[in-house]
Amino acid sequence: SVVTQECYVQNTAREYAKLYAAEAEPLEGFGEVPEIIPIFLIHRPANNIPYATVEEELVGEFVKYSVKDGKEVNFLRRDSEAGQKCCTFQHWVYEKTNGNLLVTDLQGVGMKLTDVGIATLAKGYKGFKGNCSFSFIEQFRALHQCNEYCEMLGLKSLRTTHQKLRKATSTKSKNLPNSSTVKKMMPKKAREPRDFISSEH
Repeated sequence: SVVTQECYVQNTAREYAKLYAAEAEPLEGFGEVPEIIPIFLIHRPANNIPYATVEEELVGEFVKYSVKDGKEVNFLRRDSEAGQKCCTFQHWVYEKTNGNLLVTDLQGVGMKLTDVGIATLAKGYKGFKGNCSFSFIEQFRALHQCNEYCEMLGLKSLRTTHQKLRKATSTKSKNLPNSSTVKKMMPKKAREPRDFISSEH
């Protein structure tokens, strides 16, 4: 059902957010890290709508930090600390999953986020299919502008890698050393997220 899918998506994104926090929090000057609040599925057999979701109520100004299709730049997102850290979170997940997965619709109050989405490539990622079109991934790759938090985490600029790839494919010369481009990509694949002991706050 849509409700179970919603739970599954948000809680999957939440696991990535925990891994992101574990990597970002120890960095000097990074500060507070965005958190995706848990969403719970409840079963109410006597009710007309037998399944519902429950989550913490967020009090304060609700802001959409990343716009659904990535086409418009939300200035609250670009100028606020929470917004920049959300964009870095998207970049971090994108790099961790080798561009196969992107957390979208980052929105909430301050650093507490809810109602997020996930886009995956058409084939899905590790058996998981998101609830957003994979064109979001292409748009993110084309439009993302790295900020100081991306730099702190040592994330590679998507502009340069994207342009390099485009140049490499458009070059007609036969002596393009394919092996070296393969080697460059390898360490990325090998860097799977380490297993952290997740601690509930």
